[in-house]
Amino acid sequence: MRAAMYYANDDVRIVDLPTPRIGPGEILVRVKASGICGSDVMEWYRKPKAPLVLGHEIAAEVAQVGAGVDIVKVGDRVFVSHHVPCGSCRYCRAGHETVCDTLRTTNFDPGGFAEFVRVPAINVKHGVFLLPRADDEATFVEPLACVIRGQRLADFRPGATMLVLGSGVAGLLHIKLAKAAGAAKVIATDVVEFRKAAAQKAGADFVIDGREDVPARLREANEGNLADLVVTCTGAPTAIGQGLASVDRGGTVLFFAPVEPAAKVDIPFNELWREEITLTSSYGGSPRDIRESINLLREKRVVVTDMITHVLPLTQAAEGFRLVSAARDSMKVVLRP
Repeated sequence: MRAAMYYANDDVRIVDLPTPRIGPGEILVRVKASGICGSDVMEWYRKPKAPLVLGHEIAAEVAQVGAGVDIVKVGDRVFVSHHVPCGSCRYCRAGHETVCDTLRTTNFDPGGFAEFVRVPAINVKHGVFLLPRADDEATFVEPLACVIRGQRLADFRPGATMLVLGSGVAGLLHIKLAKAAGAAKVIATDVVEFRKAAAQKAGADFVIDGREDVPARLREANEGNLADLVVTCTGAPTAIGQGLASVDRGGTVLFFAPVEPAAKVDIPFNELWREEITLTSSYGGSPRDIRESINLLREKRVVVTDMITHVLPLTQAAEGFRLVSAARDSMKVVLRP
């Protein structure tokens, strides 16, 4: 089978690999579409592990079913989680499934930028979800689940004002979900014209250039007030600083994106303490978030088709990685094996 082997953002090679063989409790899926995630192009994280086949935002069809599997059949359309929690450890029981040790050690074989993927038994048990369609739109199941989890952990409530820093795919999904959930106002930032326009199209009530005085411009757009919830969808320390300066009294800052390992972020501790600011973070999506994501997409309460800017064959994976890593004139890039 063909697969896209990652060595670096500018070095992605199409290779031939053996089609995985499945065992009892496992399934083999045929990948129909696979989205390139922003995390796929974080070289500081990916290159030390290269070469590897990436891809975790997949829409697939069941091609083979191993002995003992009865939850799906050949031909079913599915989303498959690459990382799955155990569901029973102290973290899972507390609702922190995405810090479960099992989740951090599970994966499918190989990544989703391949024609076929073997799904291990534990992933079949905890991470296979039926889809109405295995199409390009289904590649948003995983990223939208991450956004659902983030807003839930940040205790987002209807009527709140949200500031989204960084208008890439995650930022746009935060905008769309917040608007669908009844946000009073959503303000977004970015420094790239293409992304600022995308934020406005996604439903942002006001878009600020990230090079401006963001807190001041936020007050202008929000009747003199700062934001109830600030979501940092970029790892740029300057943007994170803007977020910390843009949260209103009693508000919350959700750290949604990582920074490079050597990056430093200054925290105005006394100001945050005095104004009762909550700082929180979220990582990934749990099974409950994935189920909610599938429902939102199926019912069109969150519409994502307008975010797909490029659909490429797997043979053009190198071009897809170039587009995503450049982050200038693309949004969601989908590969079709």
